[in-house]
Amino acid sequence: MIKNIVNFSLNRSNNLFPSSYKLVRRMMTSTEDCLQNVSTDVFQDEKNGDVKGDDGREVYKWKNNKKMACMLSFSGKDYMGMQNQRSQGLKTIEGELLEAFTKGGFIDPEWLDNPQKAFFQRASRTDKGVSALKMIISLKLPPDDPTLVPEMNAILPPDIRLQSVVRVTKNFNCKSAADARTYLYLTPTFAFSPVTDTISESWRSTPETIDNVNKVLKTFNGSHYFHNYTSGKLPLEPSSRRHIYEFTCGQPFENDGLEYCILKIKGQSFMLHQIRKMIGMTMAVVRGHTSLSKIEETFGMDRIDIPRAPGLGLVLDEVHFDRYNKRYGSDGIHEPLSWAKVEDQVTDFRDNVVFADIMSTEKASHSMLDWMIHLGMHRFVPRHFEEDGESSPLIQAALHVARDTKLKDSLEDTNANTATENVDKDSEEAPSDTSKNS
Repeated sequence: MIKNIVNFSLNRSNNLFPSSYKLVRRMMTSTEDCLQNVSTDVFQDEKNGDVKGDDGREVYKWKNNKKMACMLSFSGKDYMGMQNQRSQGLKTIEGELLEAFTKGGFIDPEWLDNPQKAFFQRASRTDKGVSALKMIISLKLPPDDPTLVPEMNAILPPDIRLQSVVRVTKNFNCKSAADARTYLYLTPTFAFSPVTDTISESWRSTPETIDNVNKVLKTFNGSHYFHNYTSGKLPLEPSSRRHIYEFTCGQPFENDGLEYCILKIKGQSFMLHQIRKMIGMTMAVVRGHTSLSKIEETFGMDRIDIPRAPGLGLVLDEVHFDRYNKRYGSDGIHEPLSWAKVEDQVTDFRDNVVFADIMSTEKASHSMLDWMIHLGMHRFVPRHFEEDGESSPLIQAALHVARDTKLKDSLEDTNANTATENVDKDSEEAPSDTSKNS
């Protein structure tokens, strides 16, 4: 290859500058010798992967990196979301991944704080505490390296698992290439208990309860303006129009004295807090705090305050790439982004890590139970978007109680500190019995 380049350069020089041919030939011959040495000492190192050049330089796996898709499963319980926030010193999923890639020698160390140099991209961003079972990220990694997955899982914490790595096209963007996203929401079934029943962890659903929940969820299917289900959006704003393909409730099951069910929602894309507000609205309708027709009103011109369900049970189930798989998955060069080969590992991670964490945390913190206590205080009165909302009397009373309790606790702390200081002062000023006797 190098010899061909040199010969081509000499021929061009002879044709264009005959008088300088000998000088150019000597220069190109010297250049050829240098390039041959580099080819032998450096390029061979990169090919072998464990050989050093004559100058003793290390060989790096990332020298010949190609665009790859990483298939991840993680529990977001102890993380501040998906997006990298190393500059703020926050613990995130991307931060852990980039550190592991660097430690394993799979990426250039400079890419740790500049992931854009590795063409890093996430398929979807998750908030604080949100887990994901089938997340996709893309970046440049060593291709055809059988040690990458096991080495990464040995470095990563147990709540983050790299399930597989797949070669993708050069211009692949996992965010823009995604067709749809599916989320799961694991919730105790007493969240759907009638408003006339006492809220209790011992409450159990009936087949009619699940049927009623599915009837309400079906109202969200199709394309609607979800401006009331997020923040900063106006009625009929194009960016607030989203399409929901599927929204269903599964059959209940018991775990550690609590009955749970799983809500599954598949949509083209989702806005901030949209899913949690859709679930909160569903629970309010099923329980009887408002009517089913109120959901249709939320897609209209008025502003309606909607309760936001707790974030504990929310899990990103899968990011779908149907169009990409149809076009490139069978071209003989690239593999489809399919989870079929690792489905057992993902299911095991879901049951033993993600769902286990959610259920144990719910059992200990009672987050859904506490949220439902305040659900009855919520009003669903429509108003114009330029009008300020007015809290219901129950919410105002709850705020007054919280404020008075906080003020009372503050006064008690102040009095306790003052009393402690006075006691310490008296102890310092009062003479001891020994000094008196002496």
